[in-house]
Amino acid sequence: MATPLNALVHEAQTSGTLAGLPDRHLVNGVFVPSLNGARMETLDPGTGRAFASFAAGDAADVDAAVAAAQAALTGPWRALTPAQRGRLLYRVAGLIRANADRLAVAETLDSGKRLAEALGDVAGAAATFEYYAGACDKHQGESIPLGEDYLAYTVHEPVGVTAHIIPWNYPLSSAARGIAPALAAGCTVVAKPAEQTPLTALMLARLCVEAGLPPGVCNVVTGTGALAGAALVRHPGVHHISFTGSVATGMDVMRGAAPNVTRLVLELGGKSPVLVLADCDIDKAVENVLGGIFENAGQICSAGSRLVIDRRIHADFVERLAARAGKMTLGHGLRDADMGAVNSAAHLDKIAGYVDRARARGVAVRCGGRRAADPLTGQGWFYEPTILDALAPDDEAVQQEIFGPVLCVQVFDDIDEAVALANGTDFGLVAGIFTRDFASAHRLAARVDAGQVYINEYFAGGVAVPFGGNKRSGFGREKGLEALRSYSKLKSVAARI
Repeated sequence: MATPLNALVHEAQTSGTLAGLPDRHLVNGVFVPSLNGARMETLDPGTGRAFASFAAGDAADVDAAVAAAQAALTGPWRALTPAQRGRLLYRVAGLIRANADRLAVAETLDSGKRLAEALGDVAGAAATFEYYAGACDKHQGESIPLGEDYLAYTVHEPVGVTAHIIPWNYPLSSAARGIAPALAAGCTVVAKPAEQTPLTALMLARLCVEAGLPPGVCNVVTGTGALAGAALVRHPGVHHISFTGSVATGMDVMRGAAPNVTRLVLELGGKSPVLVLADCDIDKAVENVLGGIFENAGQICSAGSRLVIDRRIHADFVERLAARAGKMTLGHGLRDADMGAVNSAAHLDKIAGYVDRARARGVAVRCGGRRAADPLTGQGWFYEPTILDALAPDDEAVQQEIFGPVLCVQVFDDIDEAVALANGTDFGLVAGIFTRDFASAHRLAARVDAGQVYINEYFAGGVAVPFGGNKRSGFGREKGLEALRSYSKLKSVAARI
């Protein structure tokens, strides 16, 4: 019987950790220590203290994991029918749900996010495996009419061993988003979670083994990006890399993959605009703008980090936002605060630096703008919900991804200016539009350069809707049936009869 959520929370609050957390790599179906014996610690952002340790892998551990994945690719995994793979993935979804509370508490300790957000991430991970379980036997090719003397058709084959470099802001849901479609397509997996948040990827891999996936199909190597991540990216036995992270690191991944001509999906940074037109439902728009920037303390690649708003409603709208943001409570993710911690001390410094420089330039700070701590303990890495108002198009805070709870406001006088502001950065991940005029919404959606556009609900969609960016936000698509294509190689067959 699973331990109740309140008991897990009590254990974590009183002991600072959870018993039985995984602390080794999962390779070929079993937990193993690093070959060099190295270990490192993971910190709870809500306290700033270490709460667990884990294996610190390097190239030798990556070699072992890739070898296991290669062997599994041509072993019993290959012999399974798509329907059989689907049943295994469906079992994984059920096990995620059965272990949801433990996964969520571990995610909160590791990432700093609120427990409610972590529970939502776990539910999303289960839904992702469920979605791709149903897609396994529907990933079909096409026949091509060449005339009665020919037969031509296409076949989707698994691309091979896939590498997944998982970010620290959404460790479990990002892992599921890449691993589930890779497995559905018939690939095998080597995942490298961020060194700040290694635990739930290991817990997920253990559930995959428990569900009956053959040894070597899903492997996880933990450690730093420099030693484990770079070795995985450069490995000649890897056939596809899925990377989520910063633009700078994404460039390094491209360079590392180039000598082996390894396929890539890159989901990089964002500076996503939320276009609010004067005819919108203001109450709903305010609620969505708040959620779009302050969920997970703004540490979301697709956060609505820029409010692009009609001048006619700008003052009232920002006043409402600032009043709501100013009342938000901060606290450890295991308590019922409105916003949790940011992930690390270094990241807190980065966020504070952007706001401090903006204030020095004379930018109006409508609320927040200060470092904080858990009011109960005085510990942890927190930053107040912050709004920077009426920014110029070329302002650093507009052009750079802050990746924190900082909303940057830009004001427009007409639709052409709104589009220019929305498209006025190097990023093109997502955009939001709020208006009662559906025709205007779709015309705007066509003009905004983004991989995904939300209309009248920020973060609308789900696992079925493809996700990815344009420009410096990356290329390729995760989620939806498009993800299956990412993890497949297309073979064409043409025969004369």
